[in-house]
Amino acid sequence: MSTPKKNDVSMPSSLARLILLAGSVSFISGCSSDYQWGWYVVSPLTESGLINLKFLAMGAVHTLGISLLAFSIAMVAGLLIALPGLSSYKPLRIFNRTYVEVFRSIPVLVMILWIYYGLPLVAGIEFSAFAAAVVALAICESAFHAEIFRGGVNAVHRGQFEAAEALGLSYFDRMRFVILPQAIRQMMPPLANQFVYMLKMSSLASVVGVQELTRRANELQISEYRAMEIYSVLVLEYLVLVLVFSWLARRLEKTAR
Repeated sequence: MSTPKKNDVSMPSSLARLILLAGSVSFISGCSSDYQWGWYVVSPLTESGLINLKFLAMGAVHTLGISLLAFSIAMVAGLLIALPGLSSYKPLRIFNRTYVEVFRSIPVLVMILWIYYGLPLVAGIEFSAFAAAVVALAICESAFHAEIFRGGVNAVHRGQFEAAEALGLSYFDRMRFVILPQAIRQMMPPLANQFVYMLKMSSLASVVGVQELTRRANELQISEYRAMEIYSVLVLEYLVLVLVFSWLARRLEKTAR
């Protein structure tokens, strides 16, 4: 009789967390005597509540769009920034270290505001709110990705580098065909964590008017004056997204082993 492995990941456990959270919210709402709850504003049983829920849920399109686009750009940029850090040429290593330290130190919110409001004044380059959020997230995230790539490559046994060099492969061919396919296994867990982090950081795009989850919750709260109920739904939306993508990342990590 086989026993389940400790690192097995299943969706039922994630759903159990959602049920537990929903039960906690219901318990709190039932026990509170100081606040008059108005769940009708987000109730699927009423016409207005269903409209409000659909309005909130549609924000996930922009949230996922920003996260996926920024993550993809950050992956490419991070790899390009990581390669100089692996070079034996000192100026390239200095460039890598400078880029990583500078953009890893800038808060994402500040970068979004600077690109959206400051860049048109400084360089005459204007981005839409959505594009500014994607670019800002990608720039800040690429510094973290560069370190993940560098660490993953350094984790590959030195003998693999020597064997690839003995075959007469160029630097980029060694990386492409020998080193990176092995390093990606080391990179999967931190890259998955970074995507979850980016998914949550996409909420900062609301400050420049992107109609993602947080922005829509803010707008609905202004019209309905039911902050607790609306933001409770917002919490559940982010929780569902994070749990689903965390589960997918673990499944992918397990497959890559």
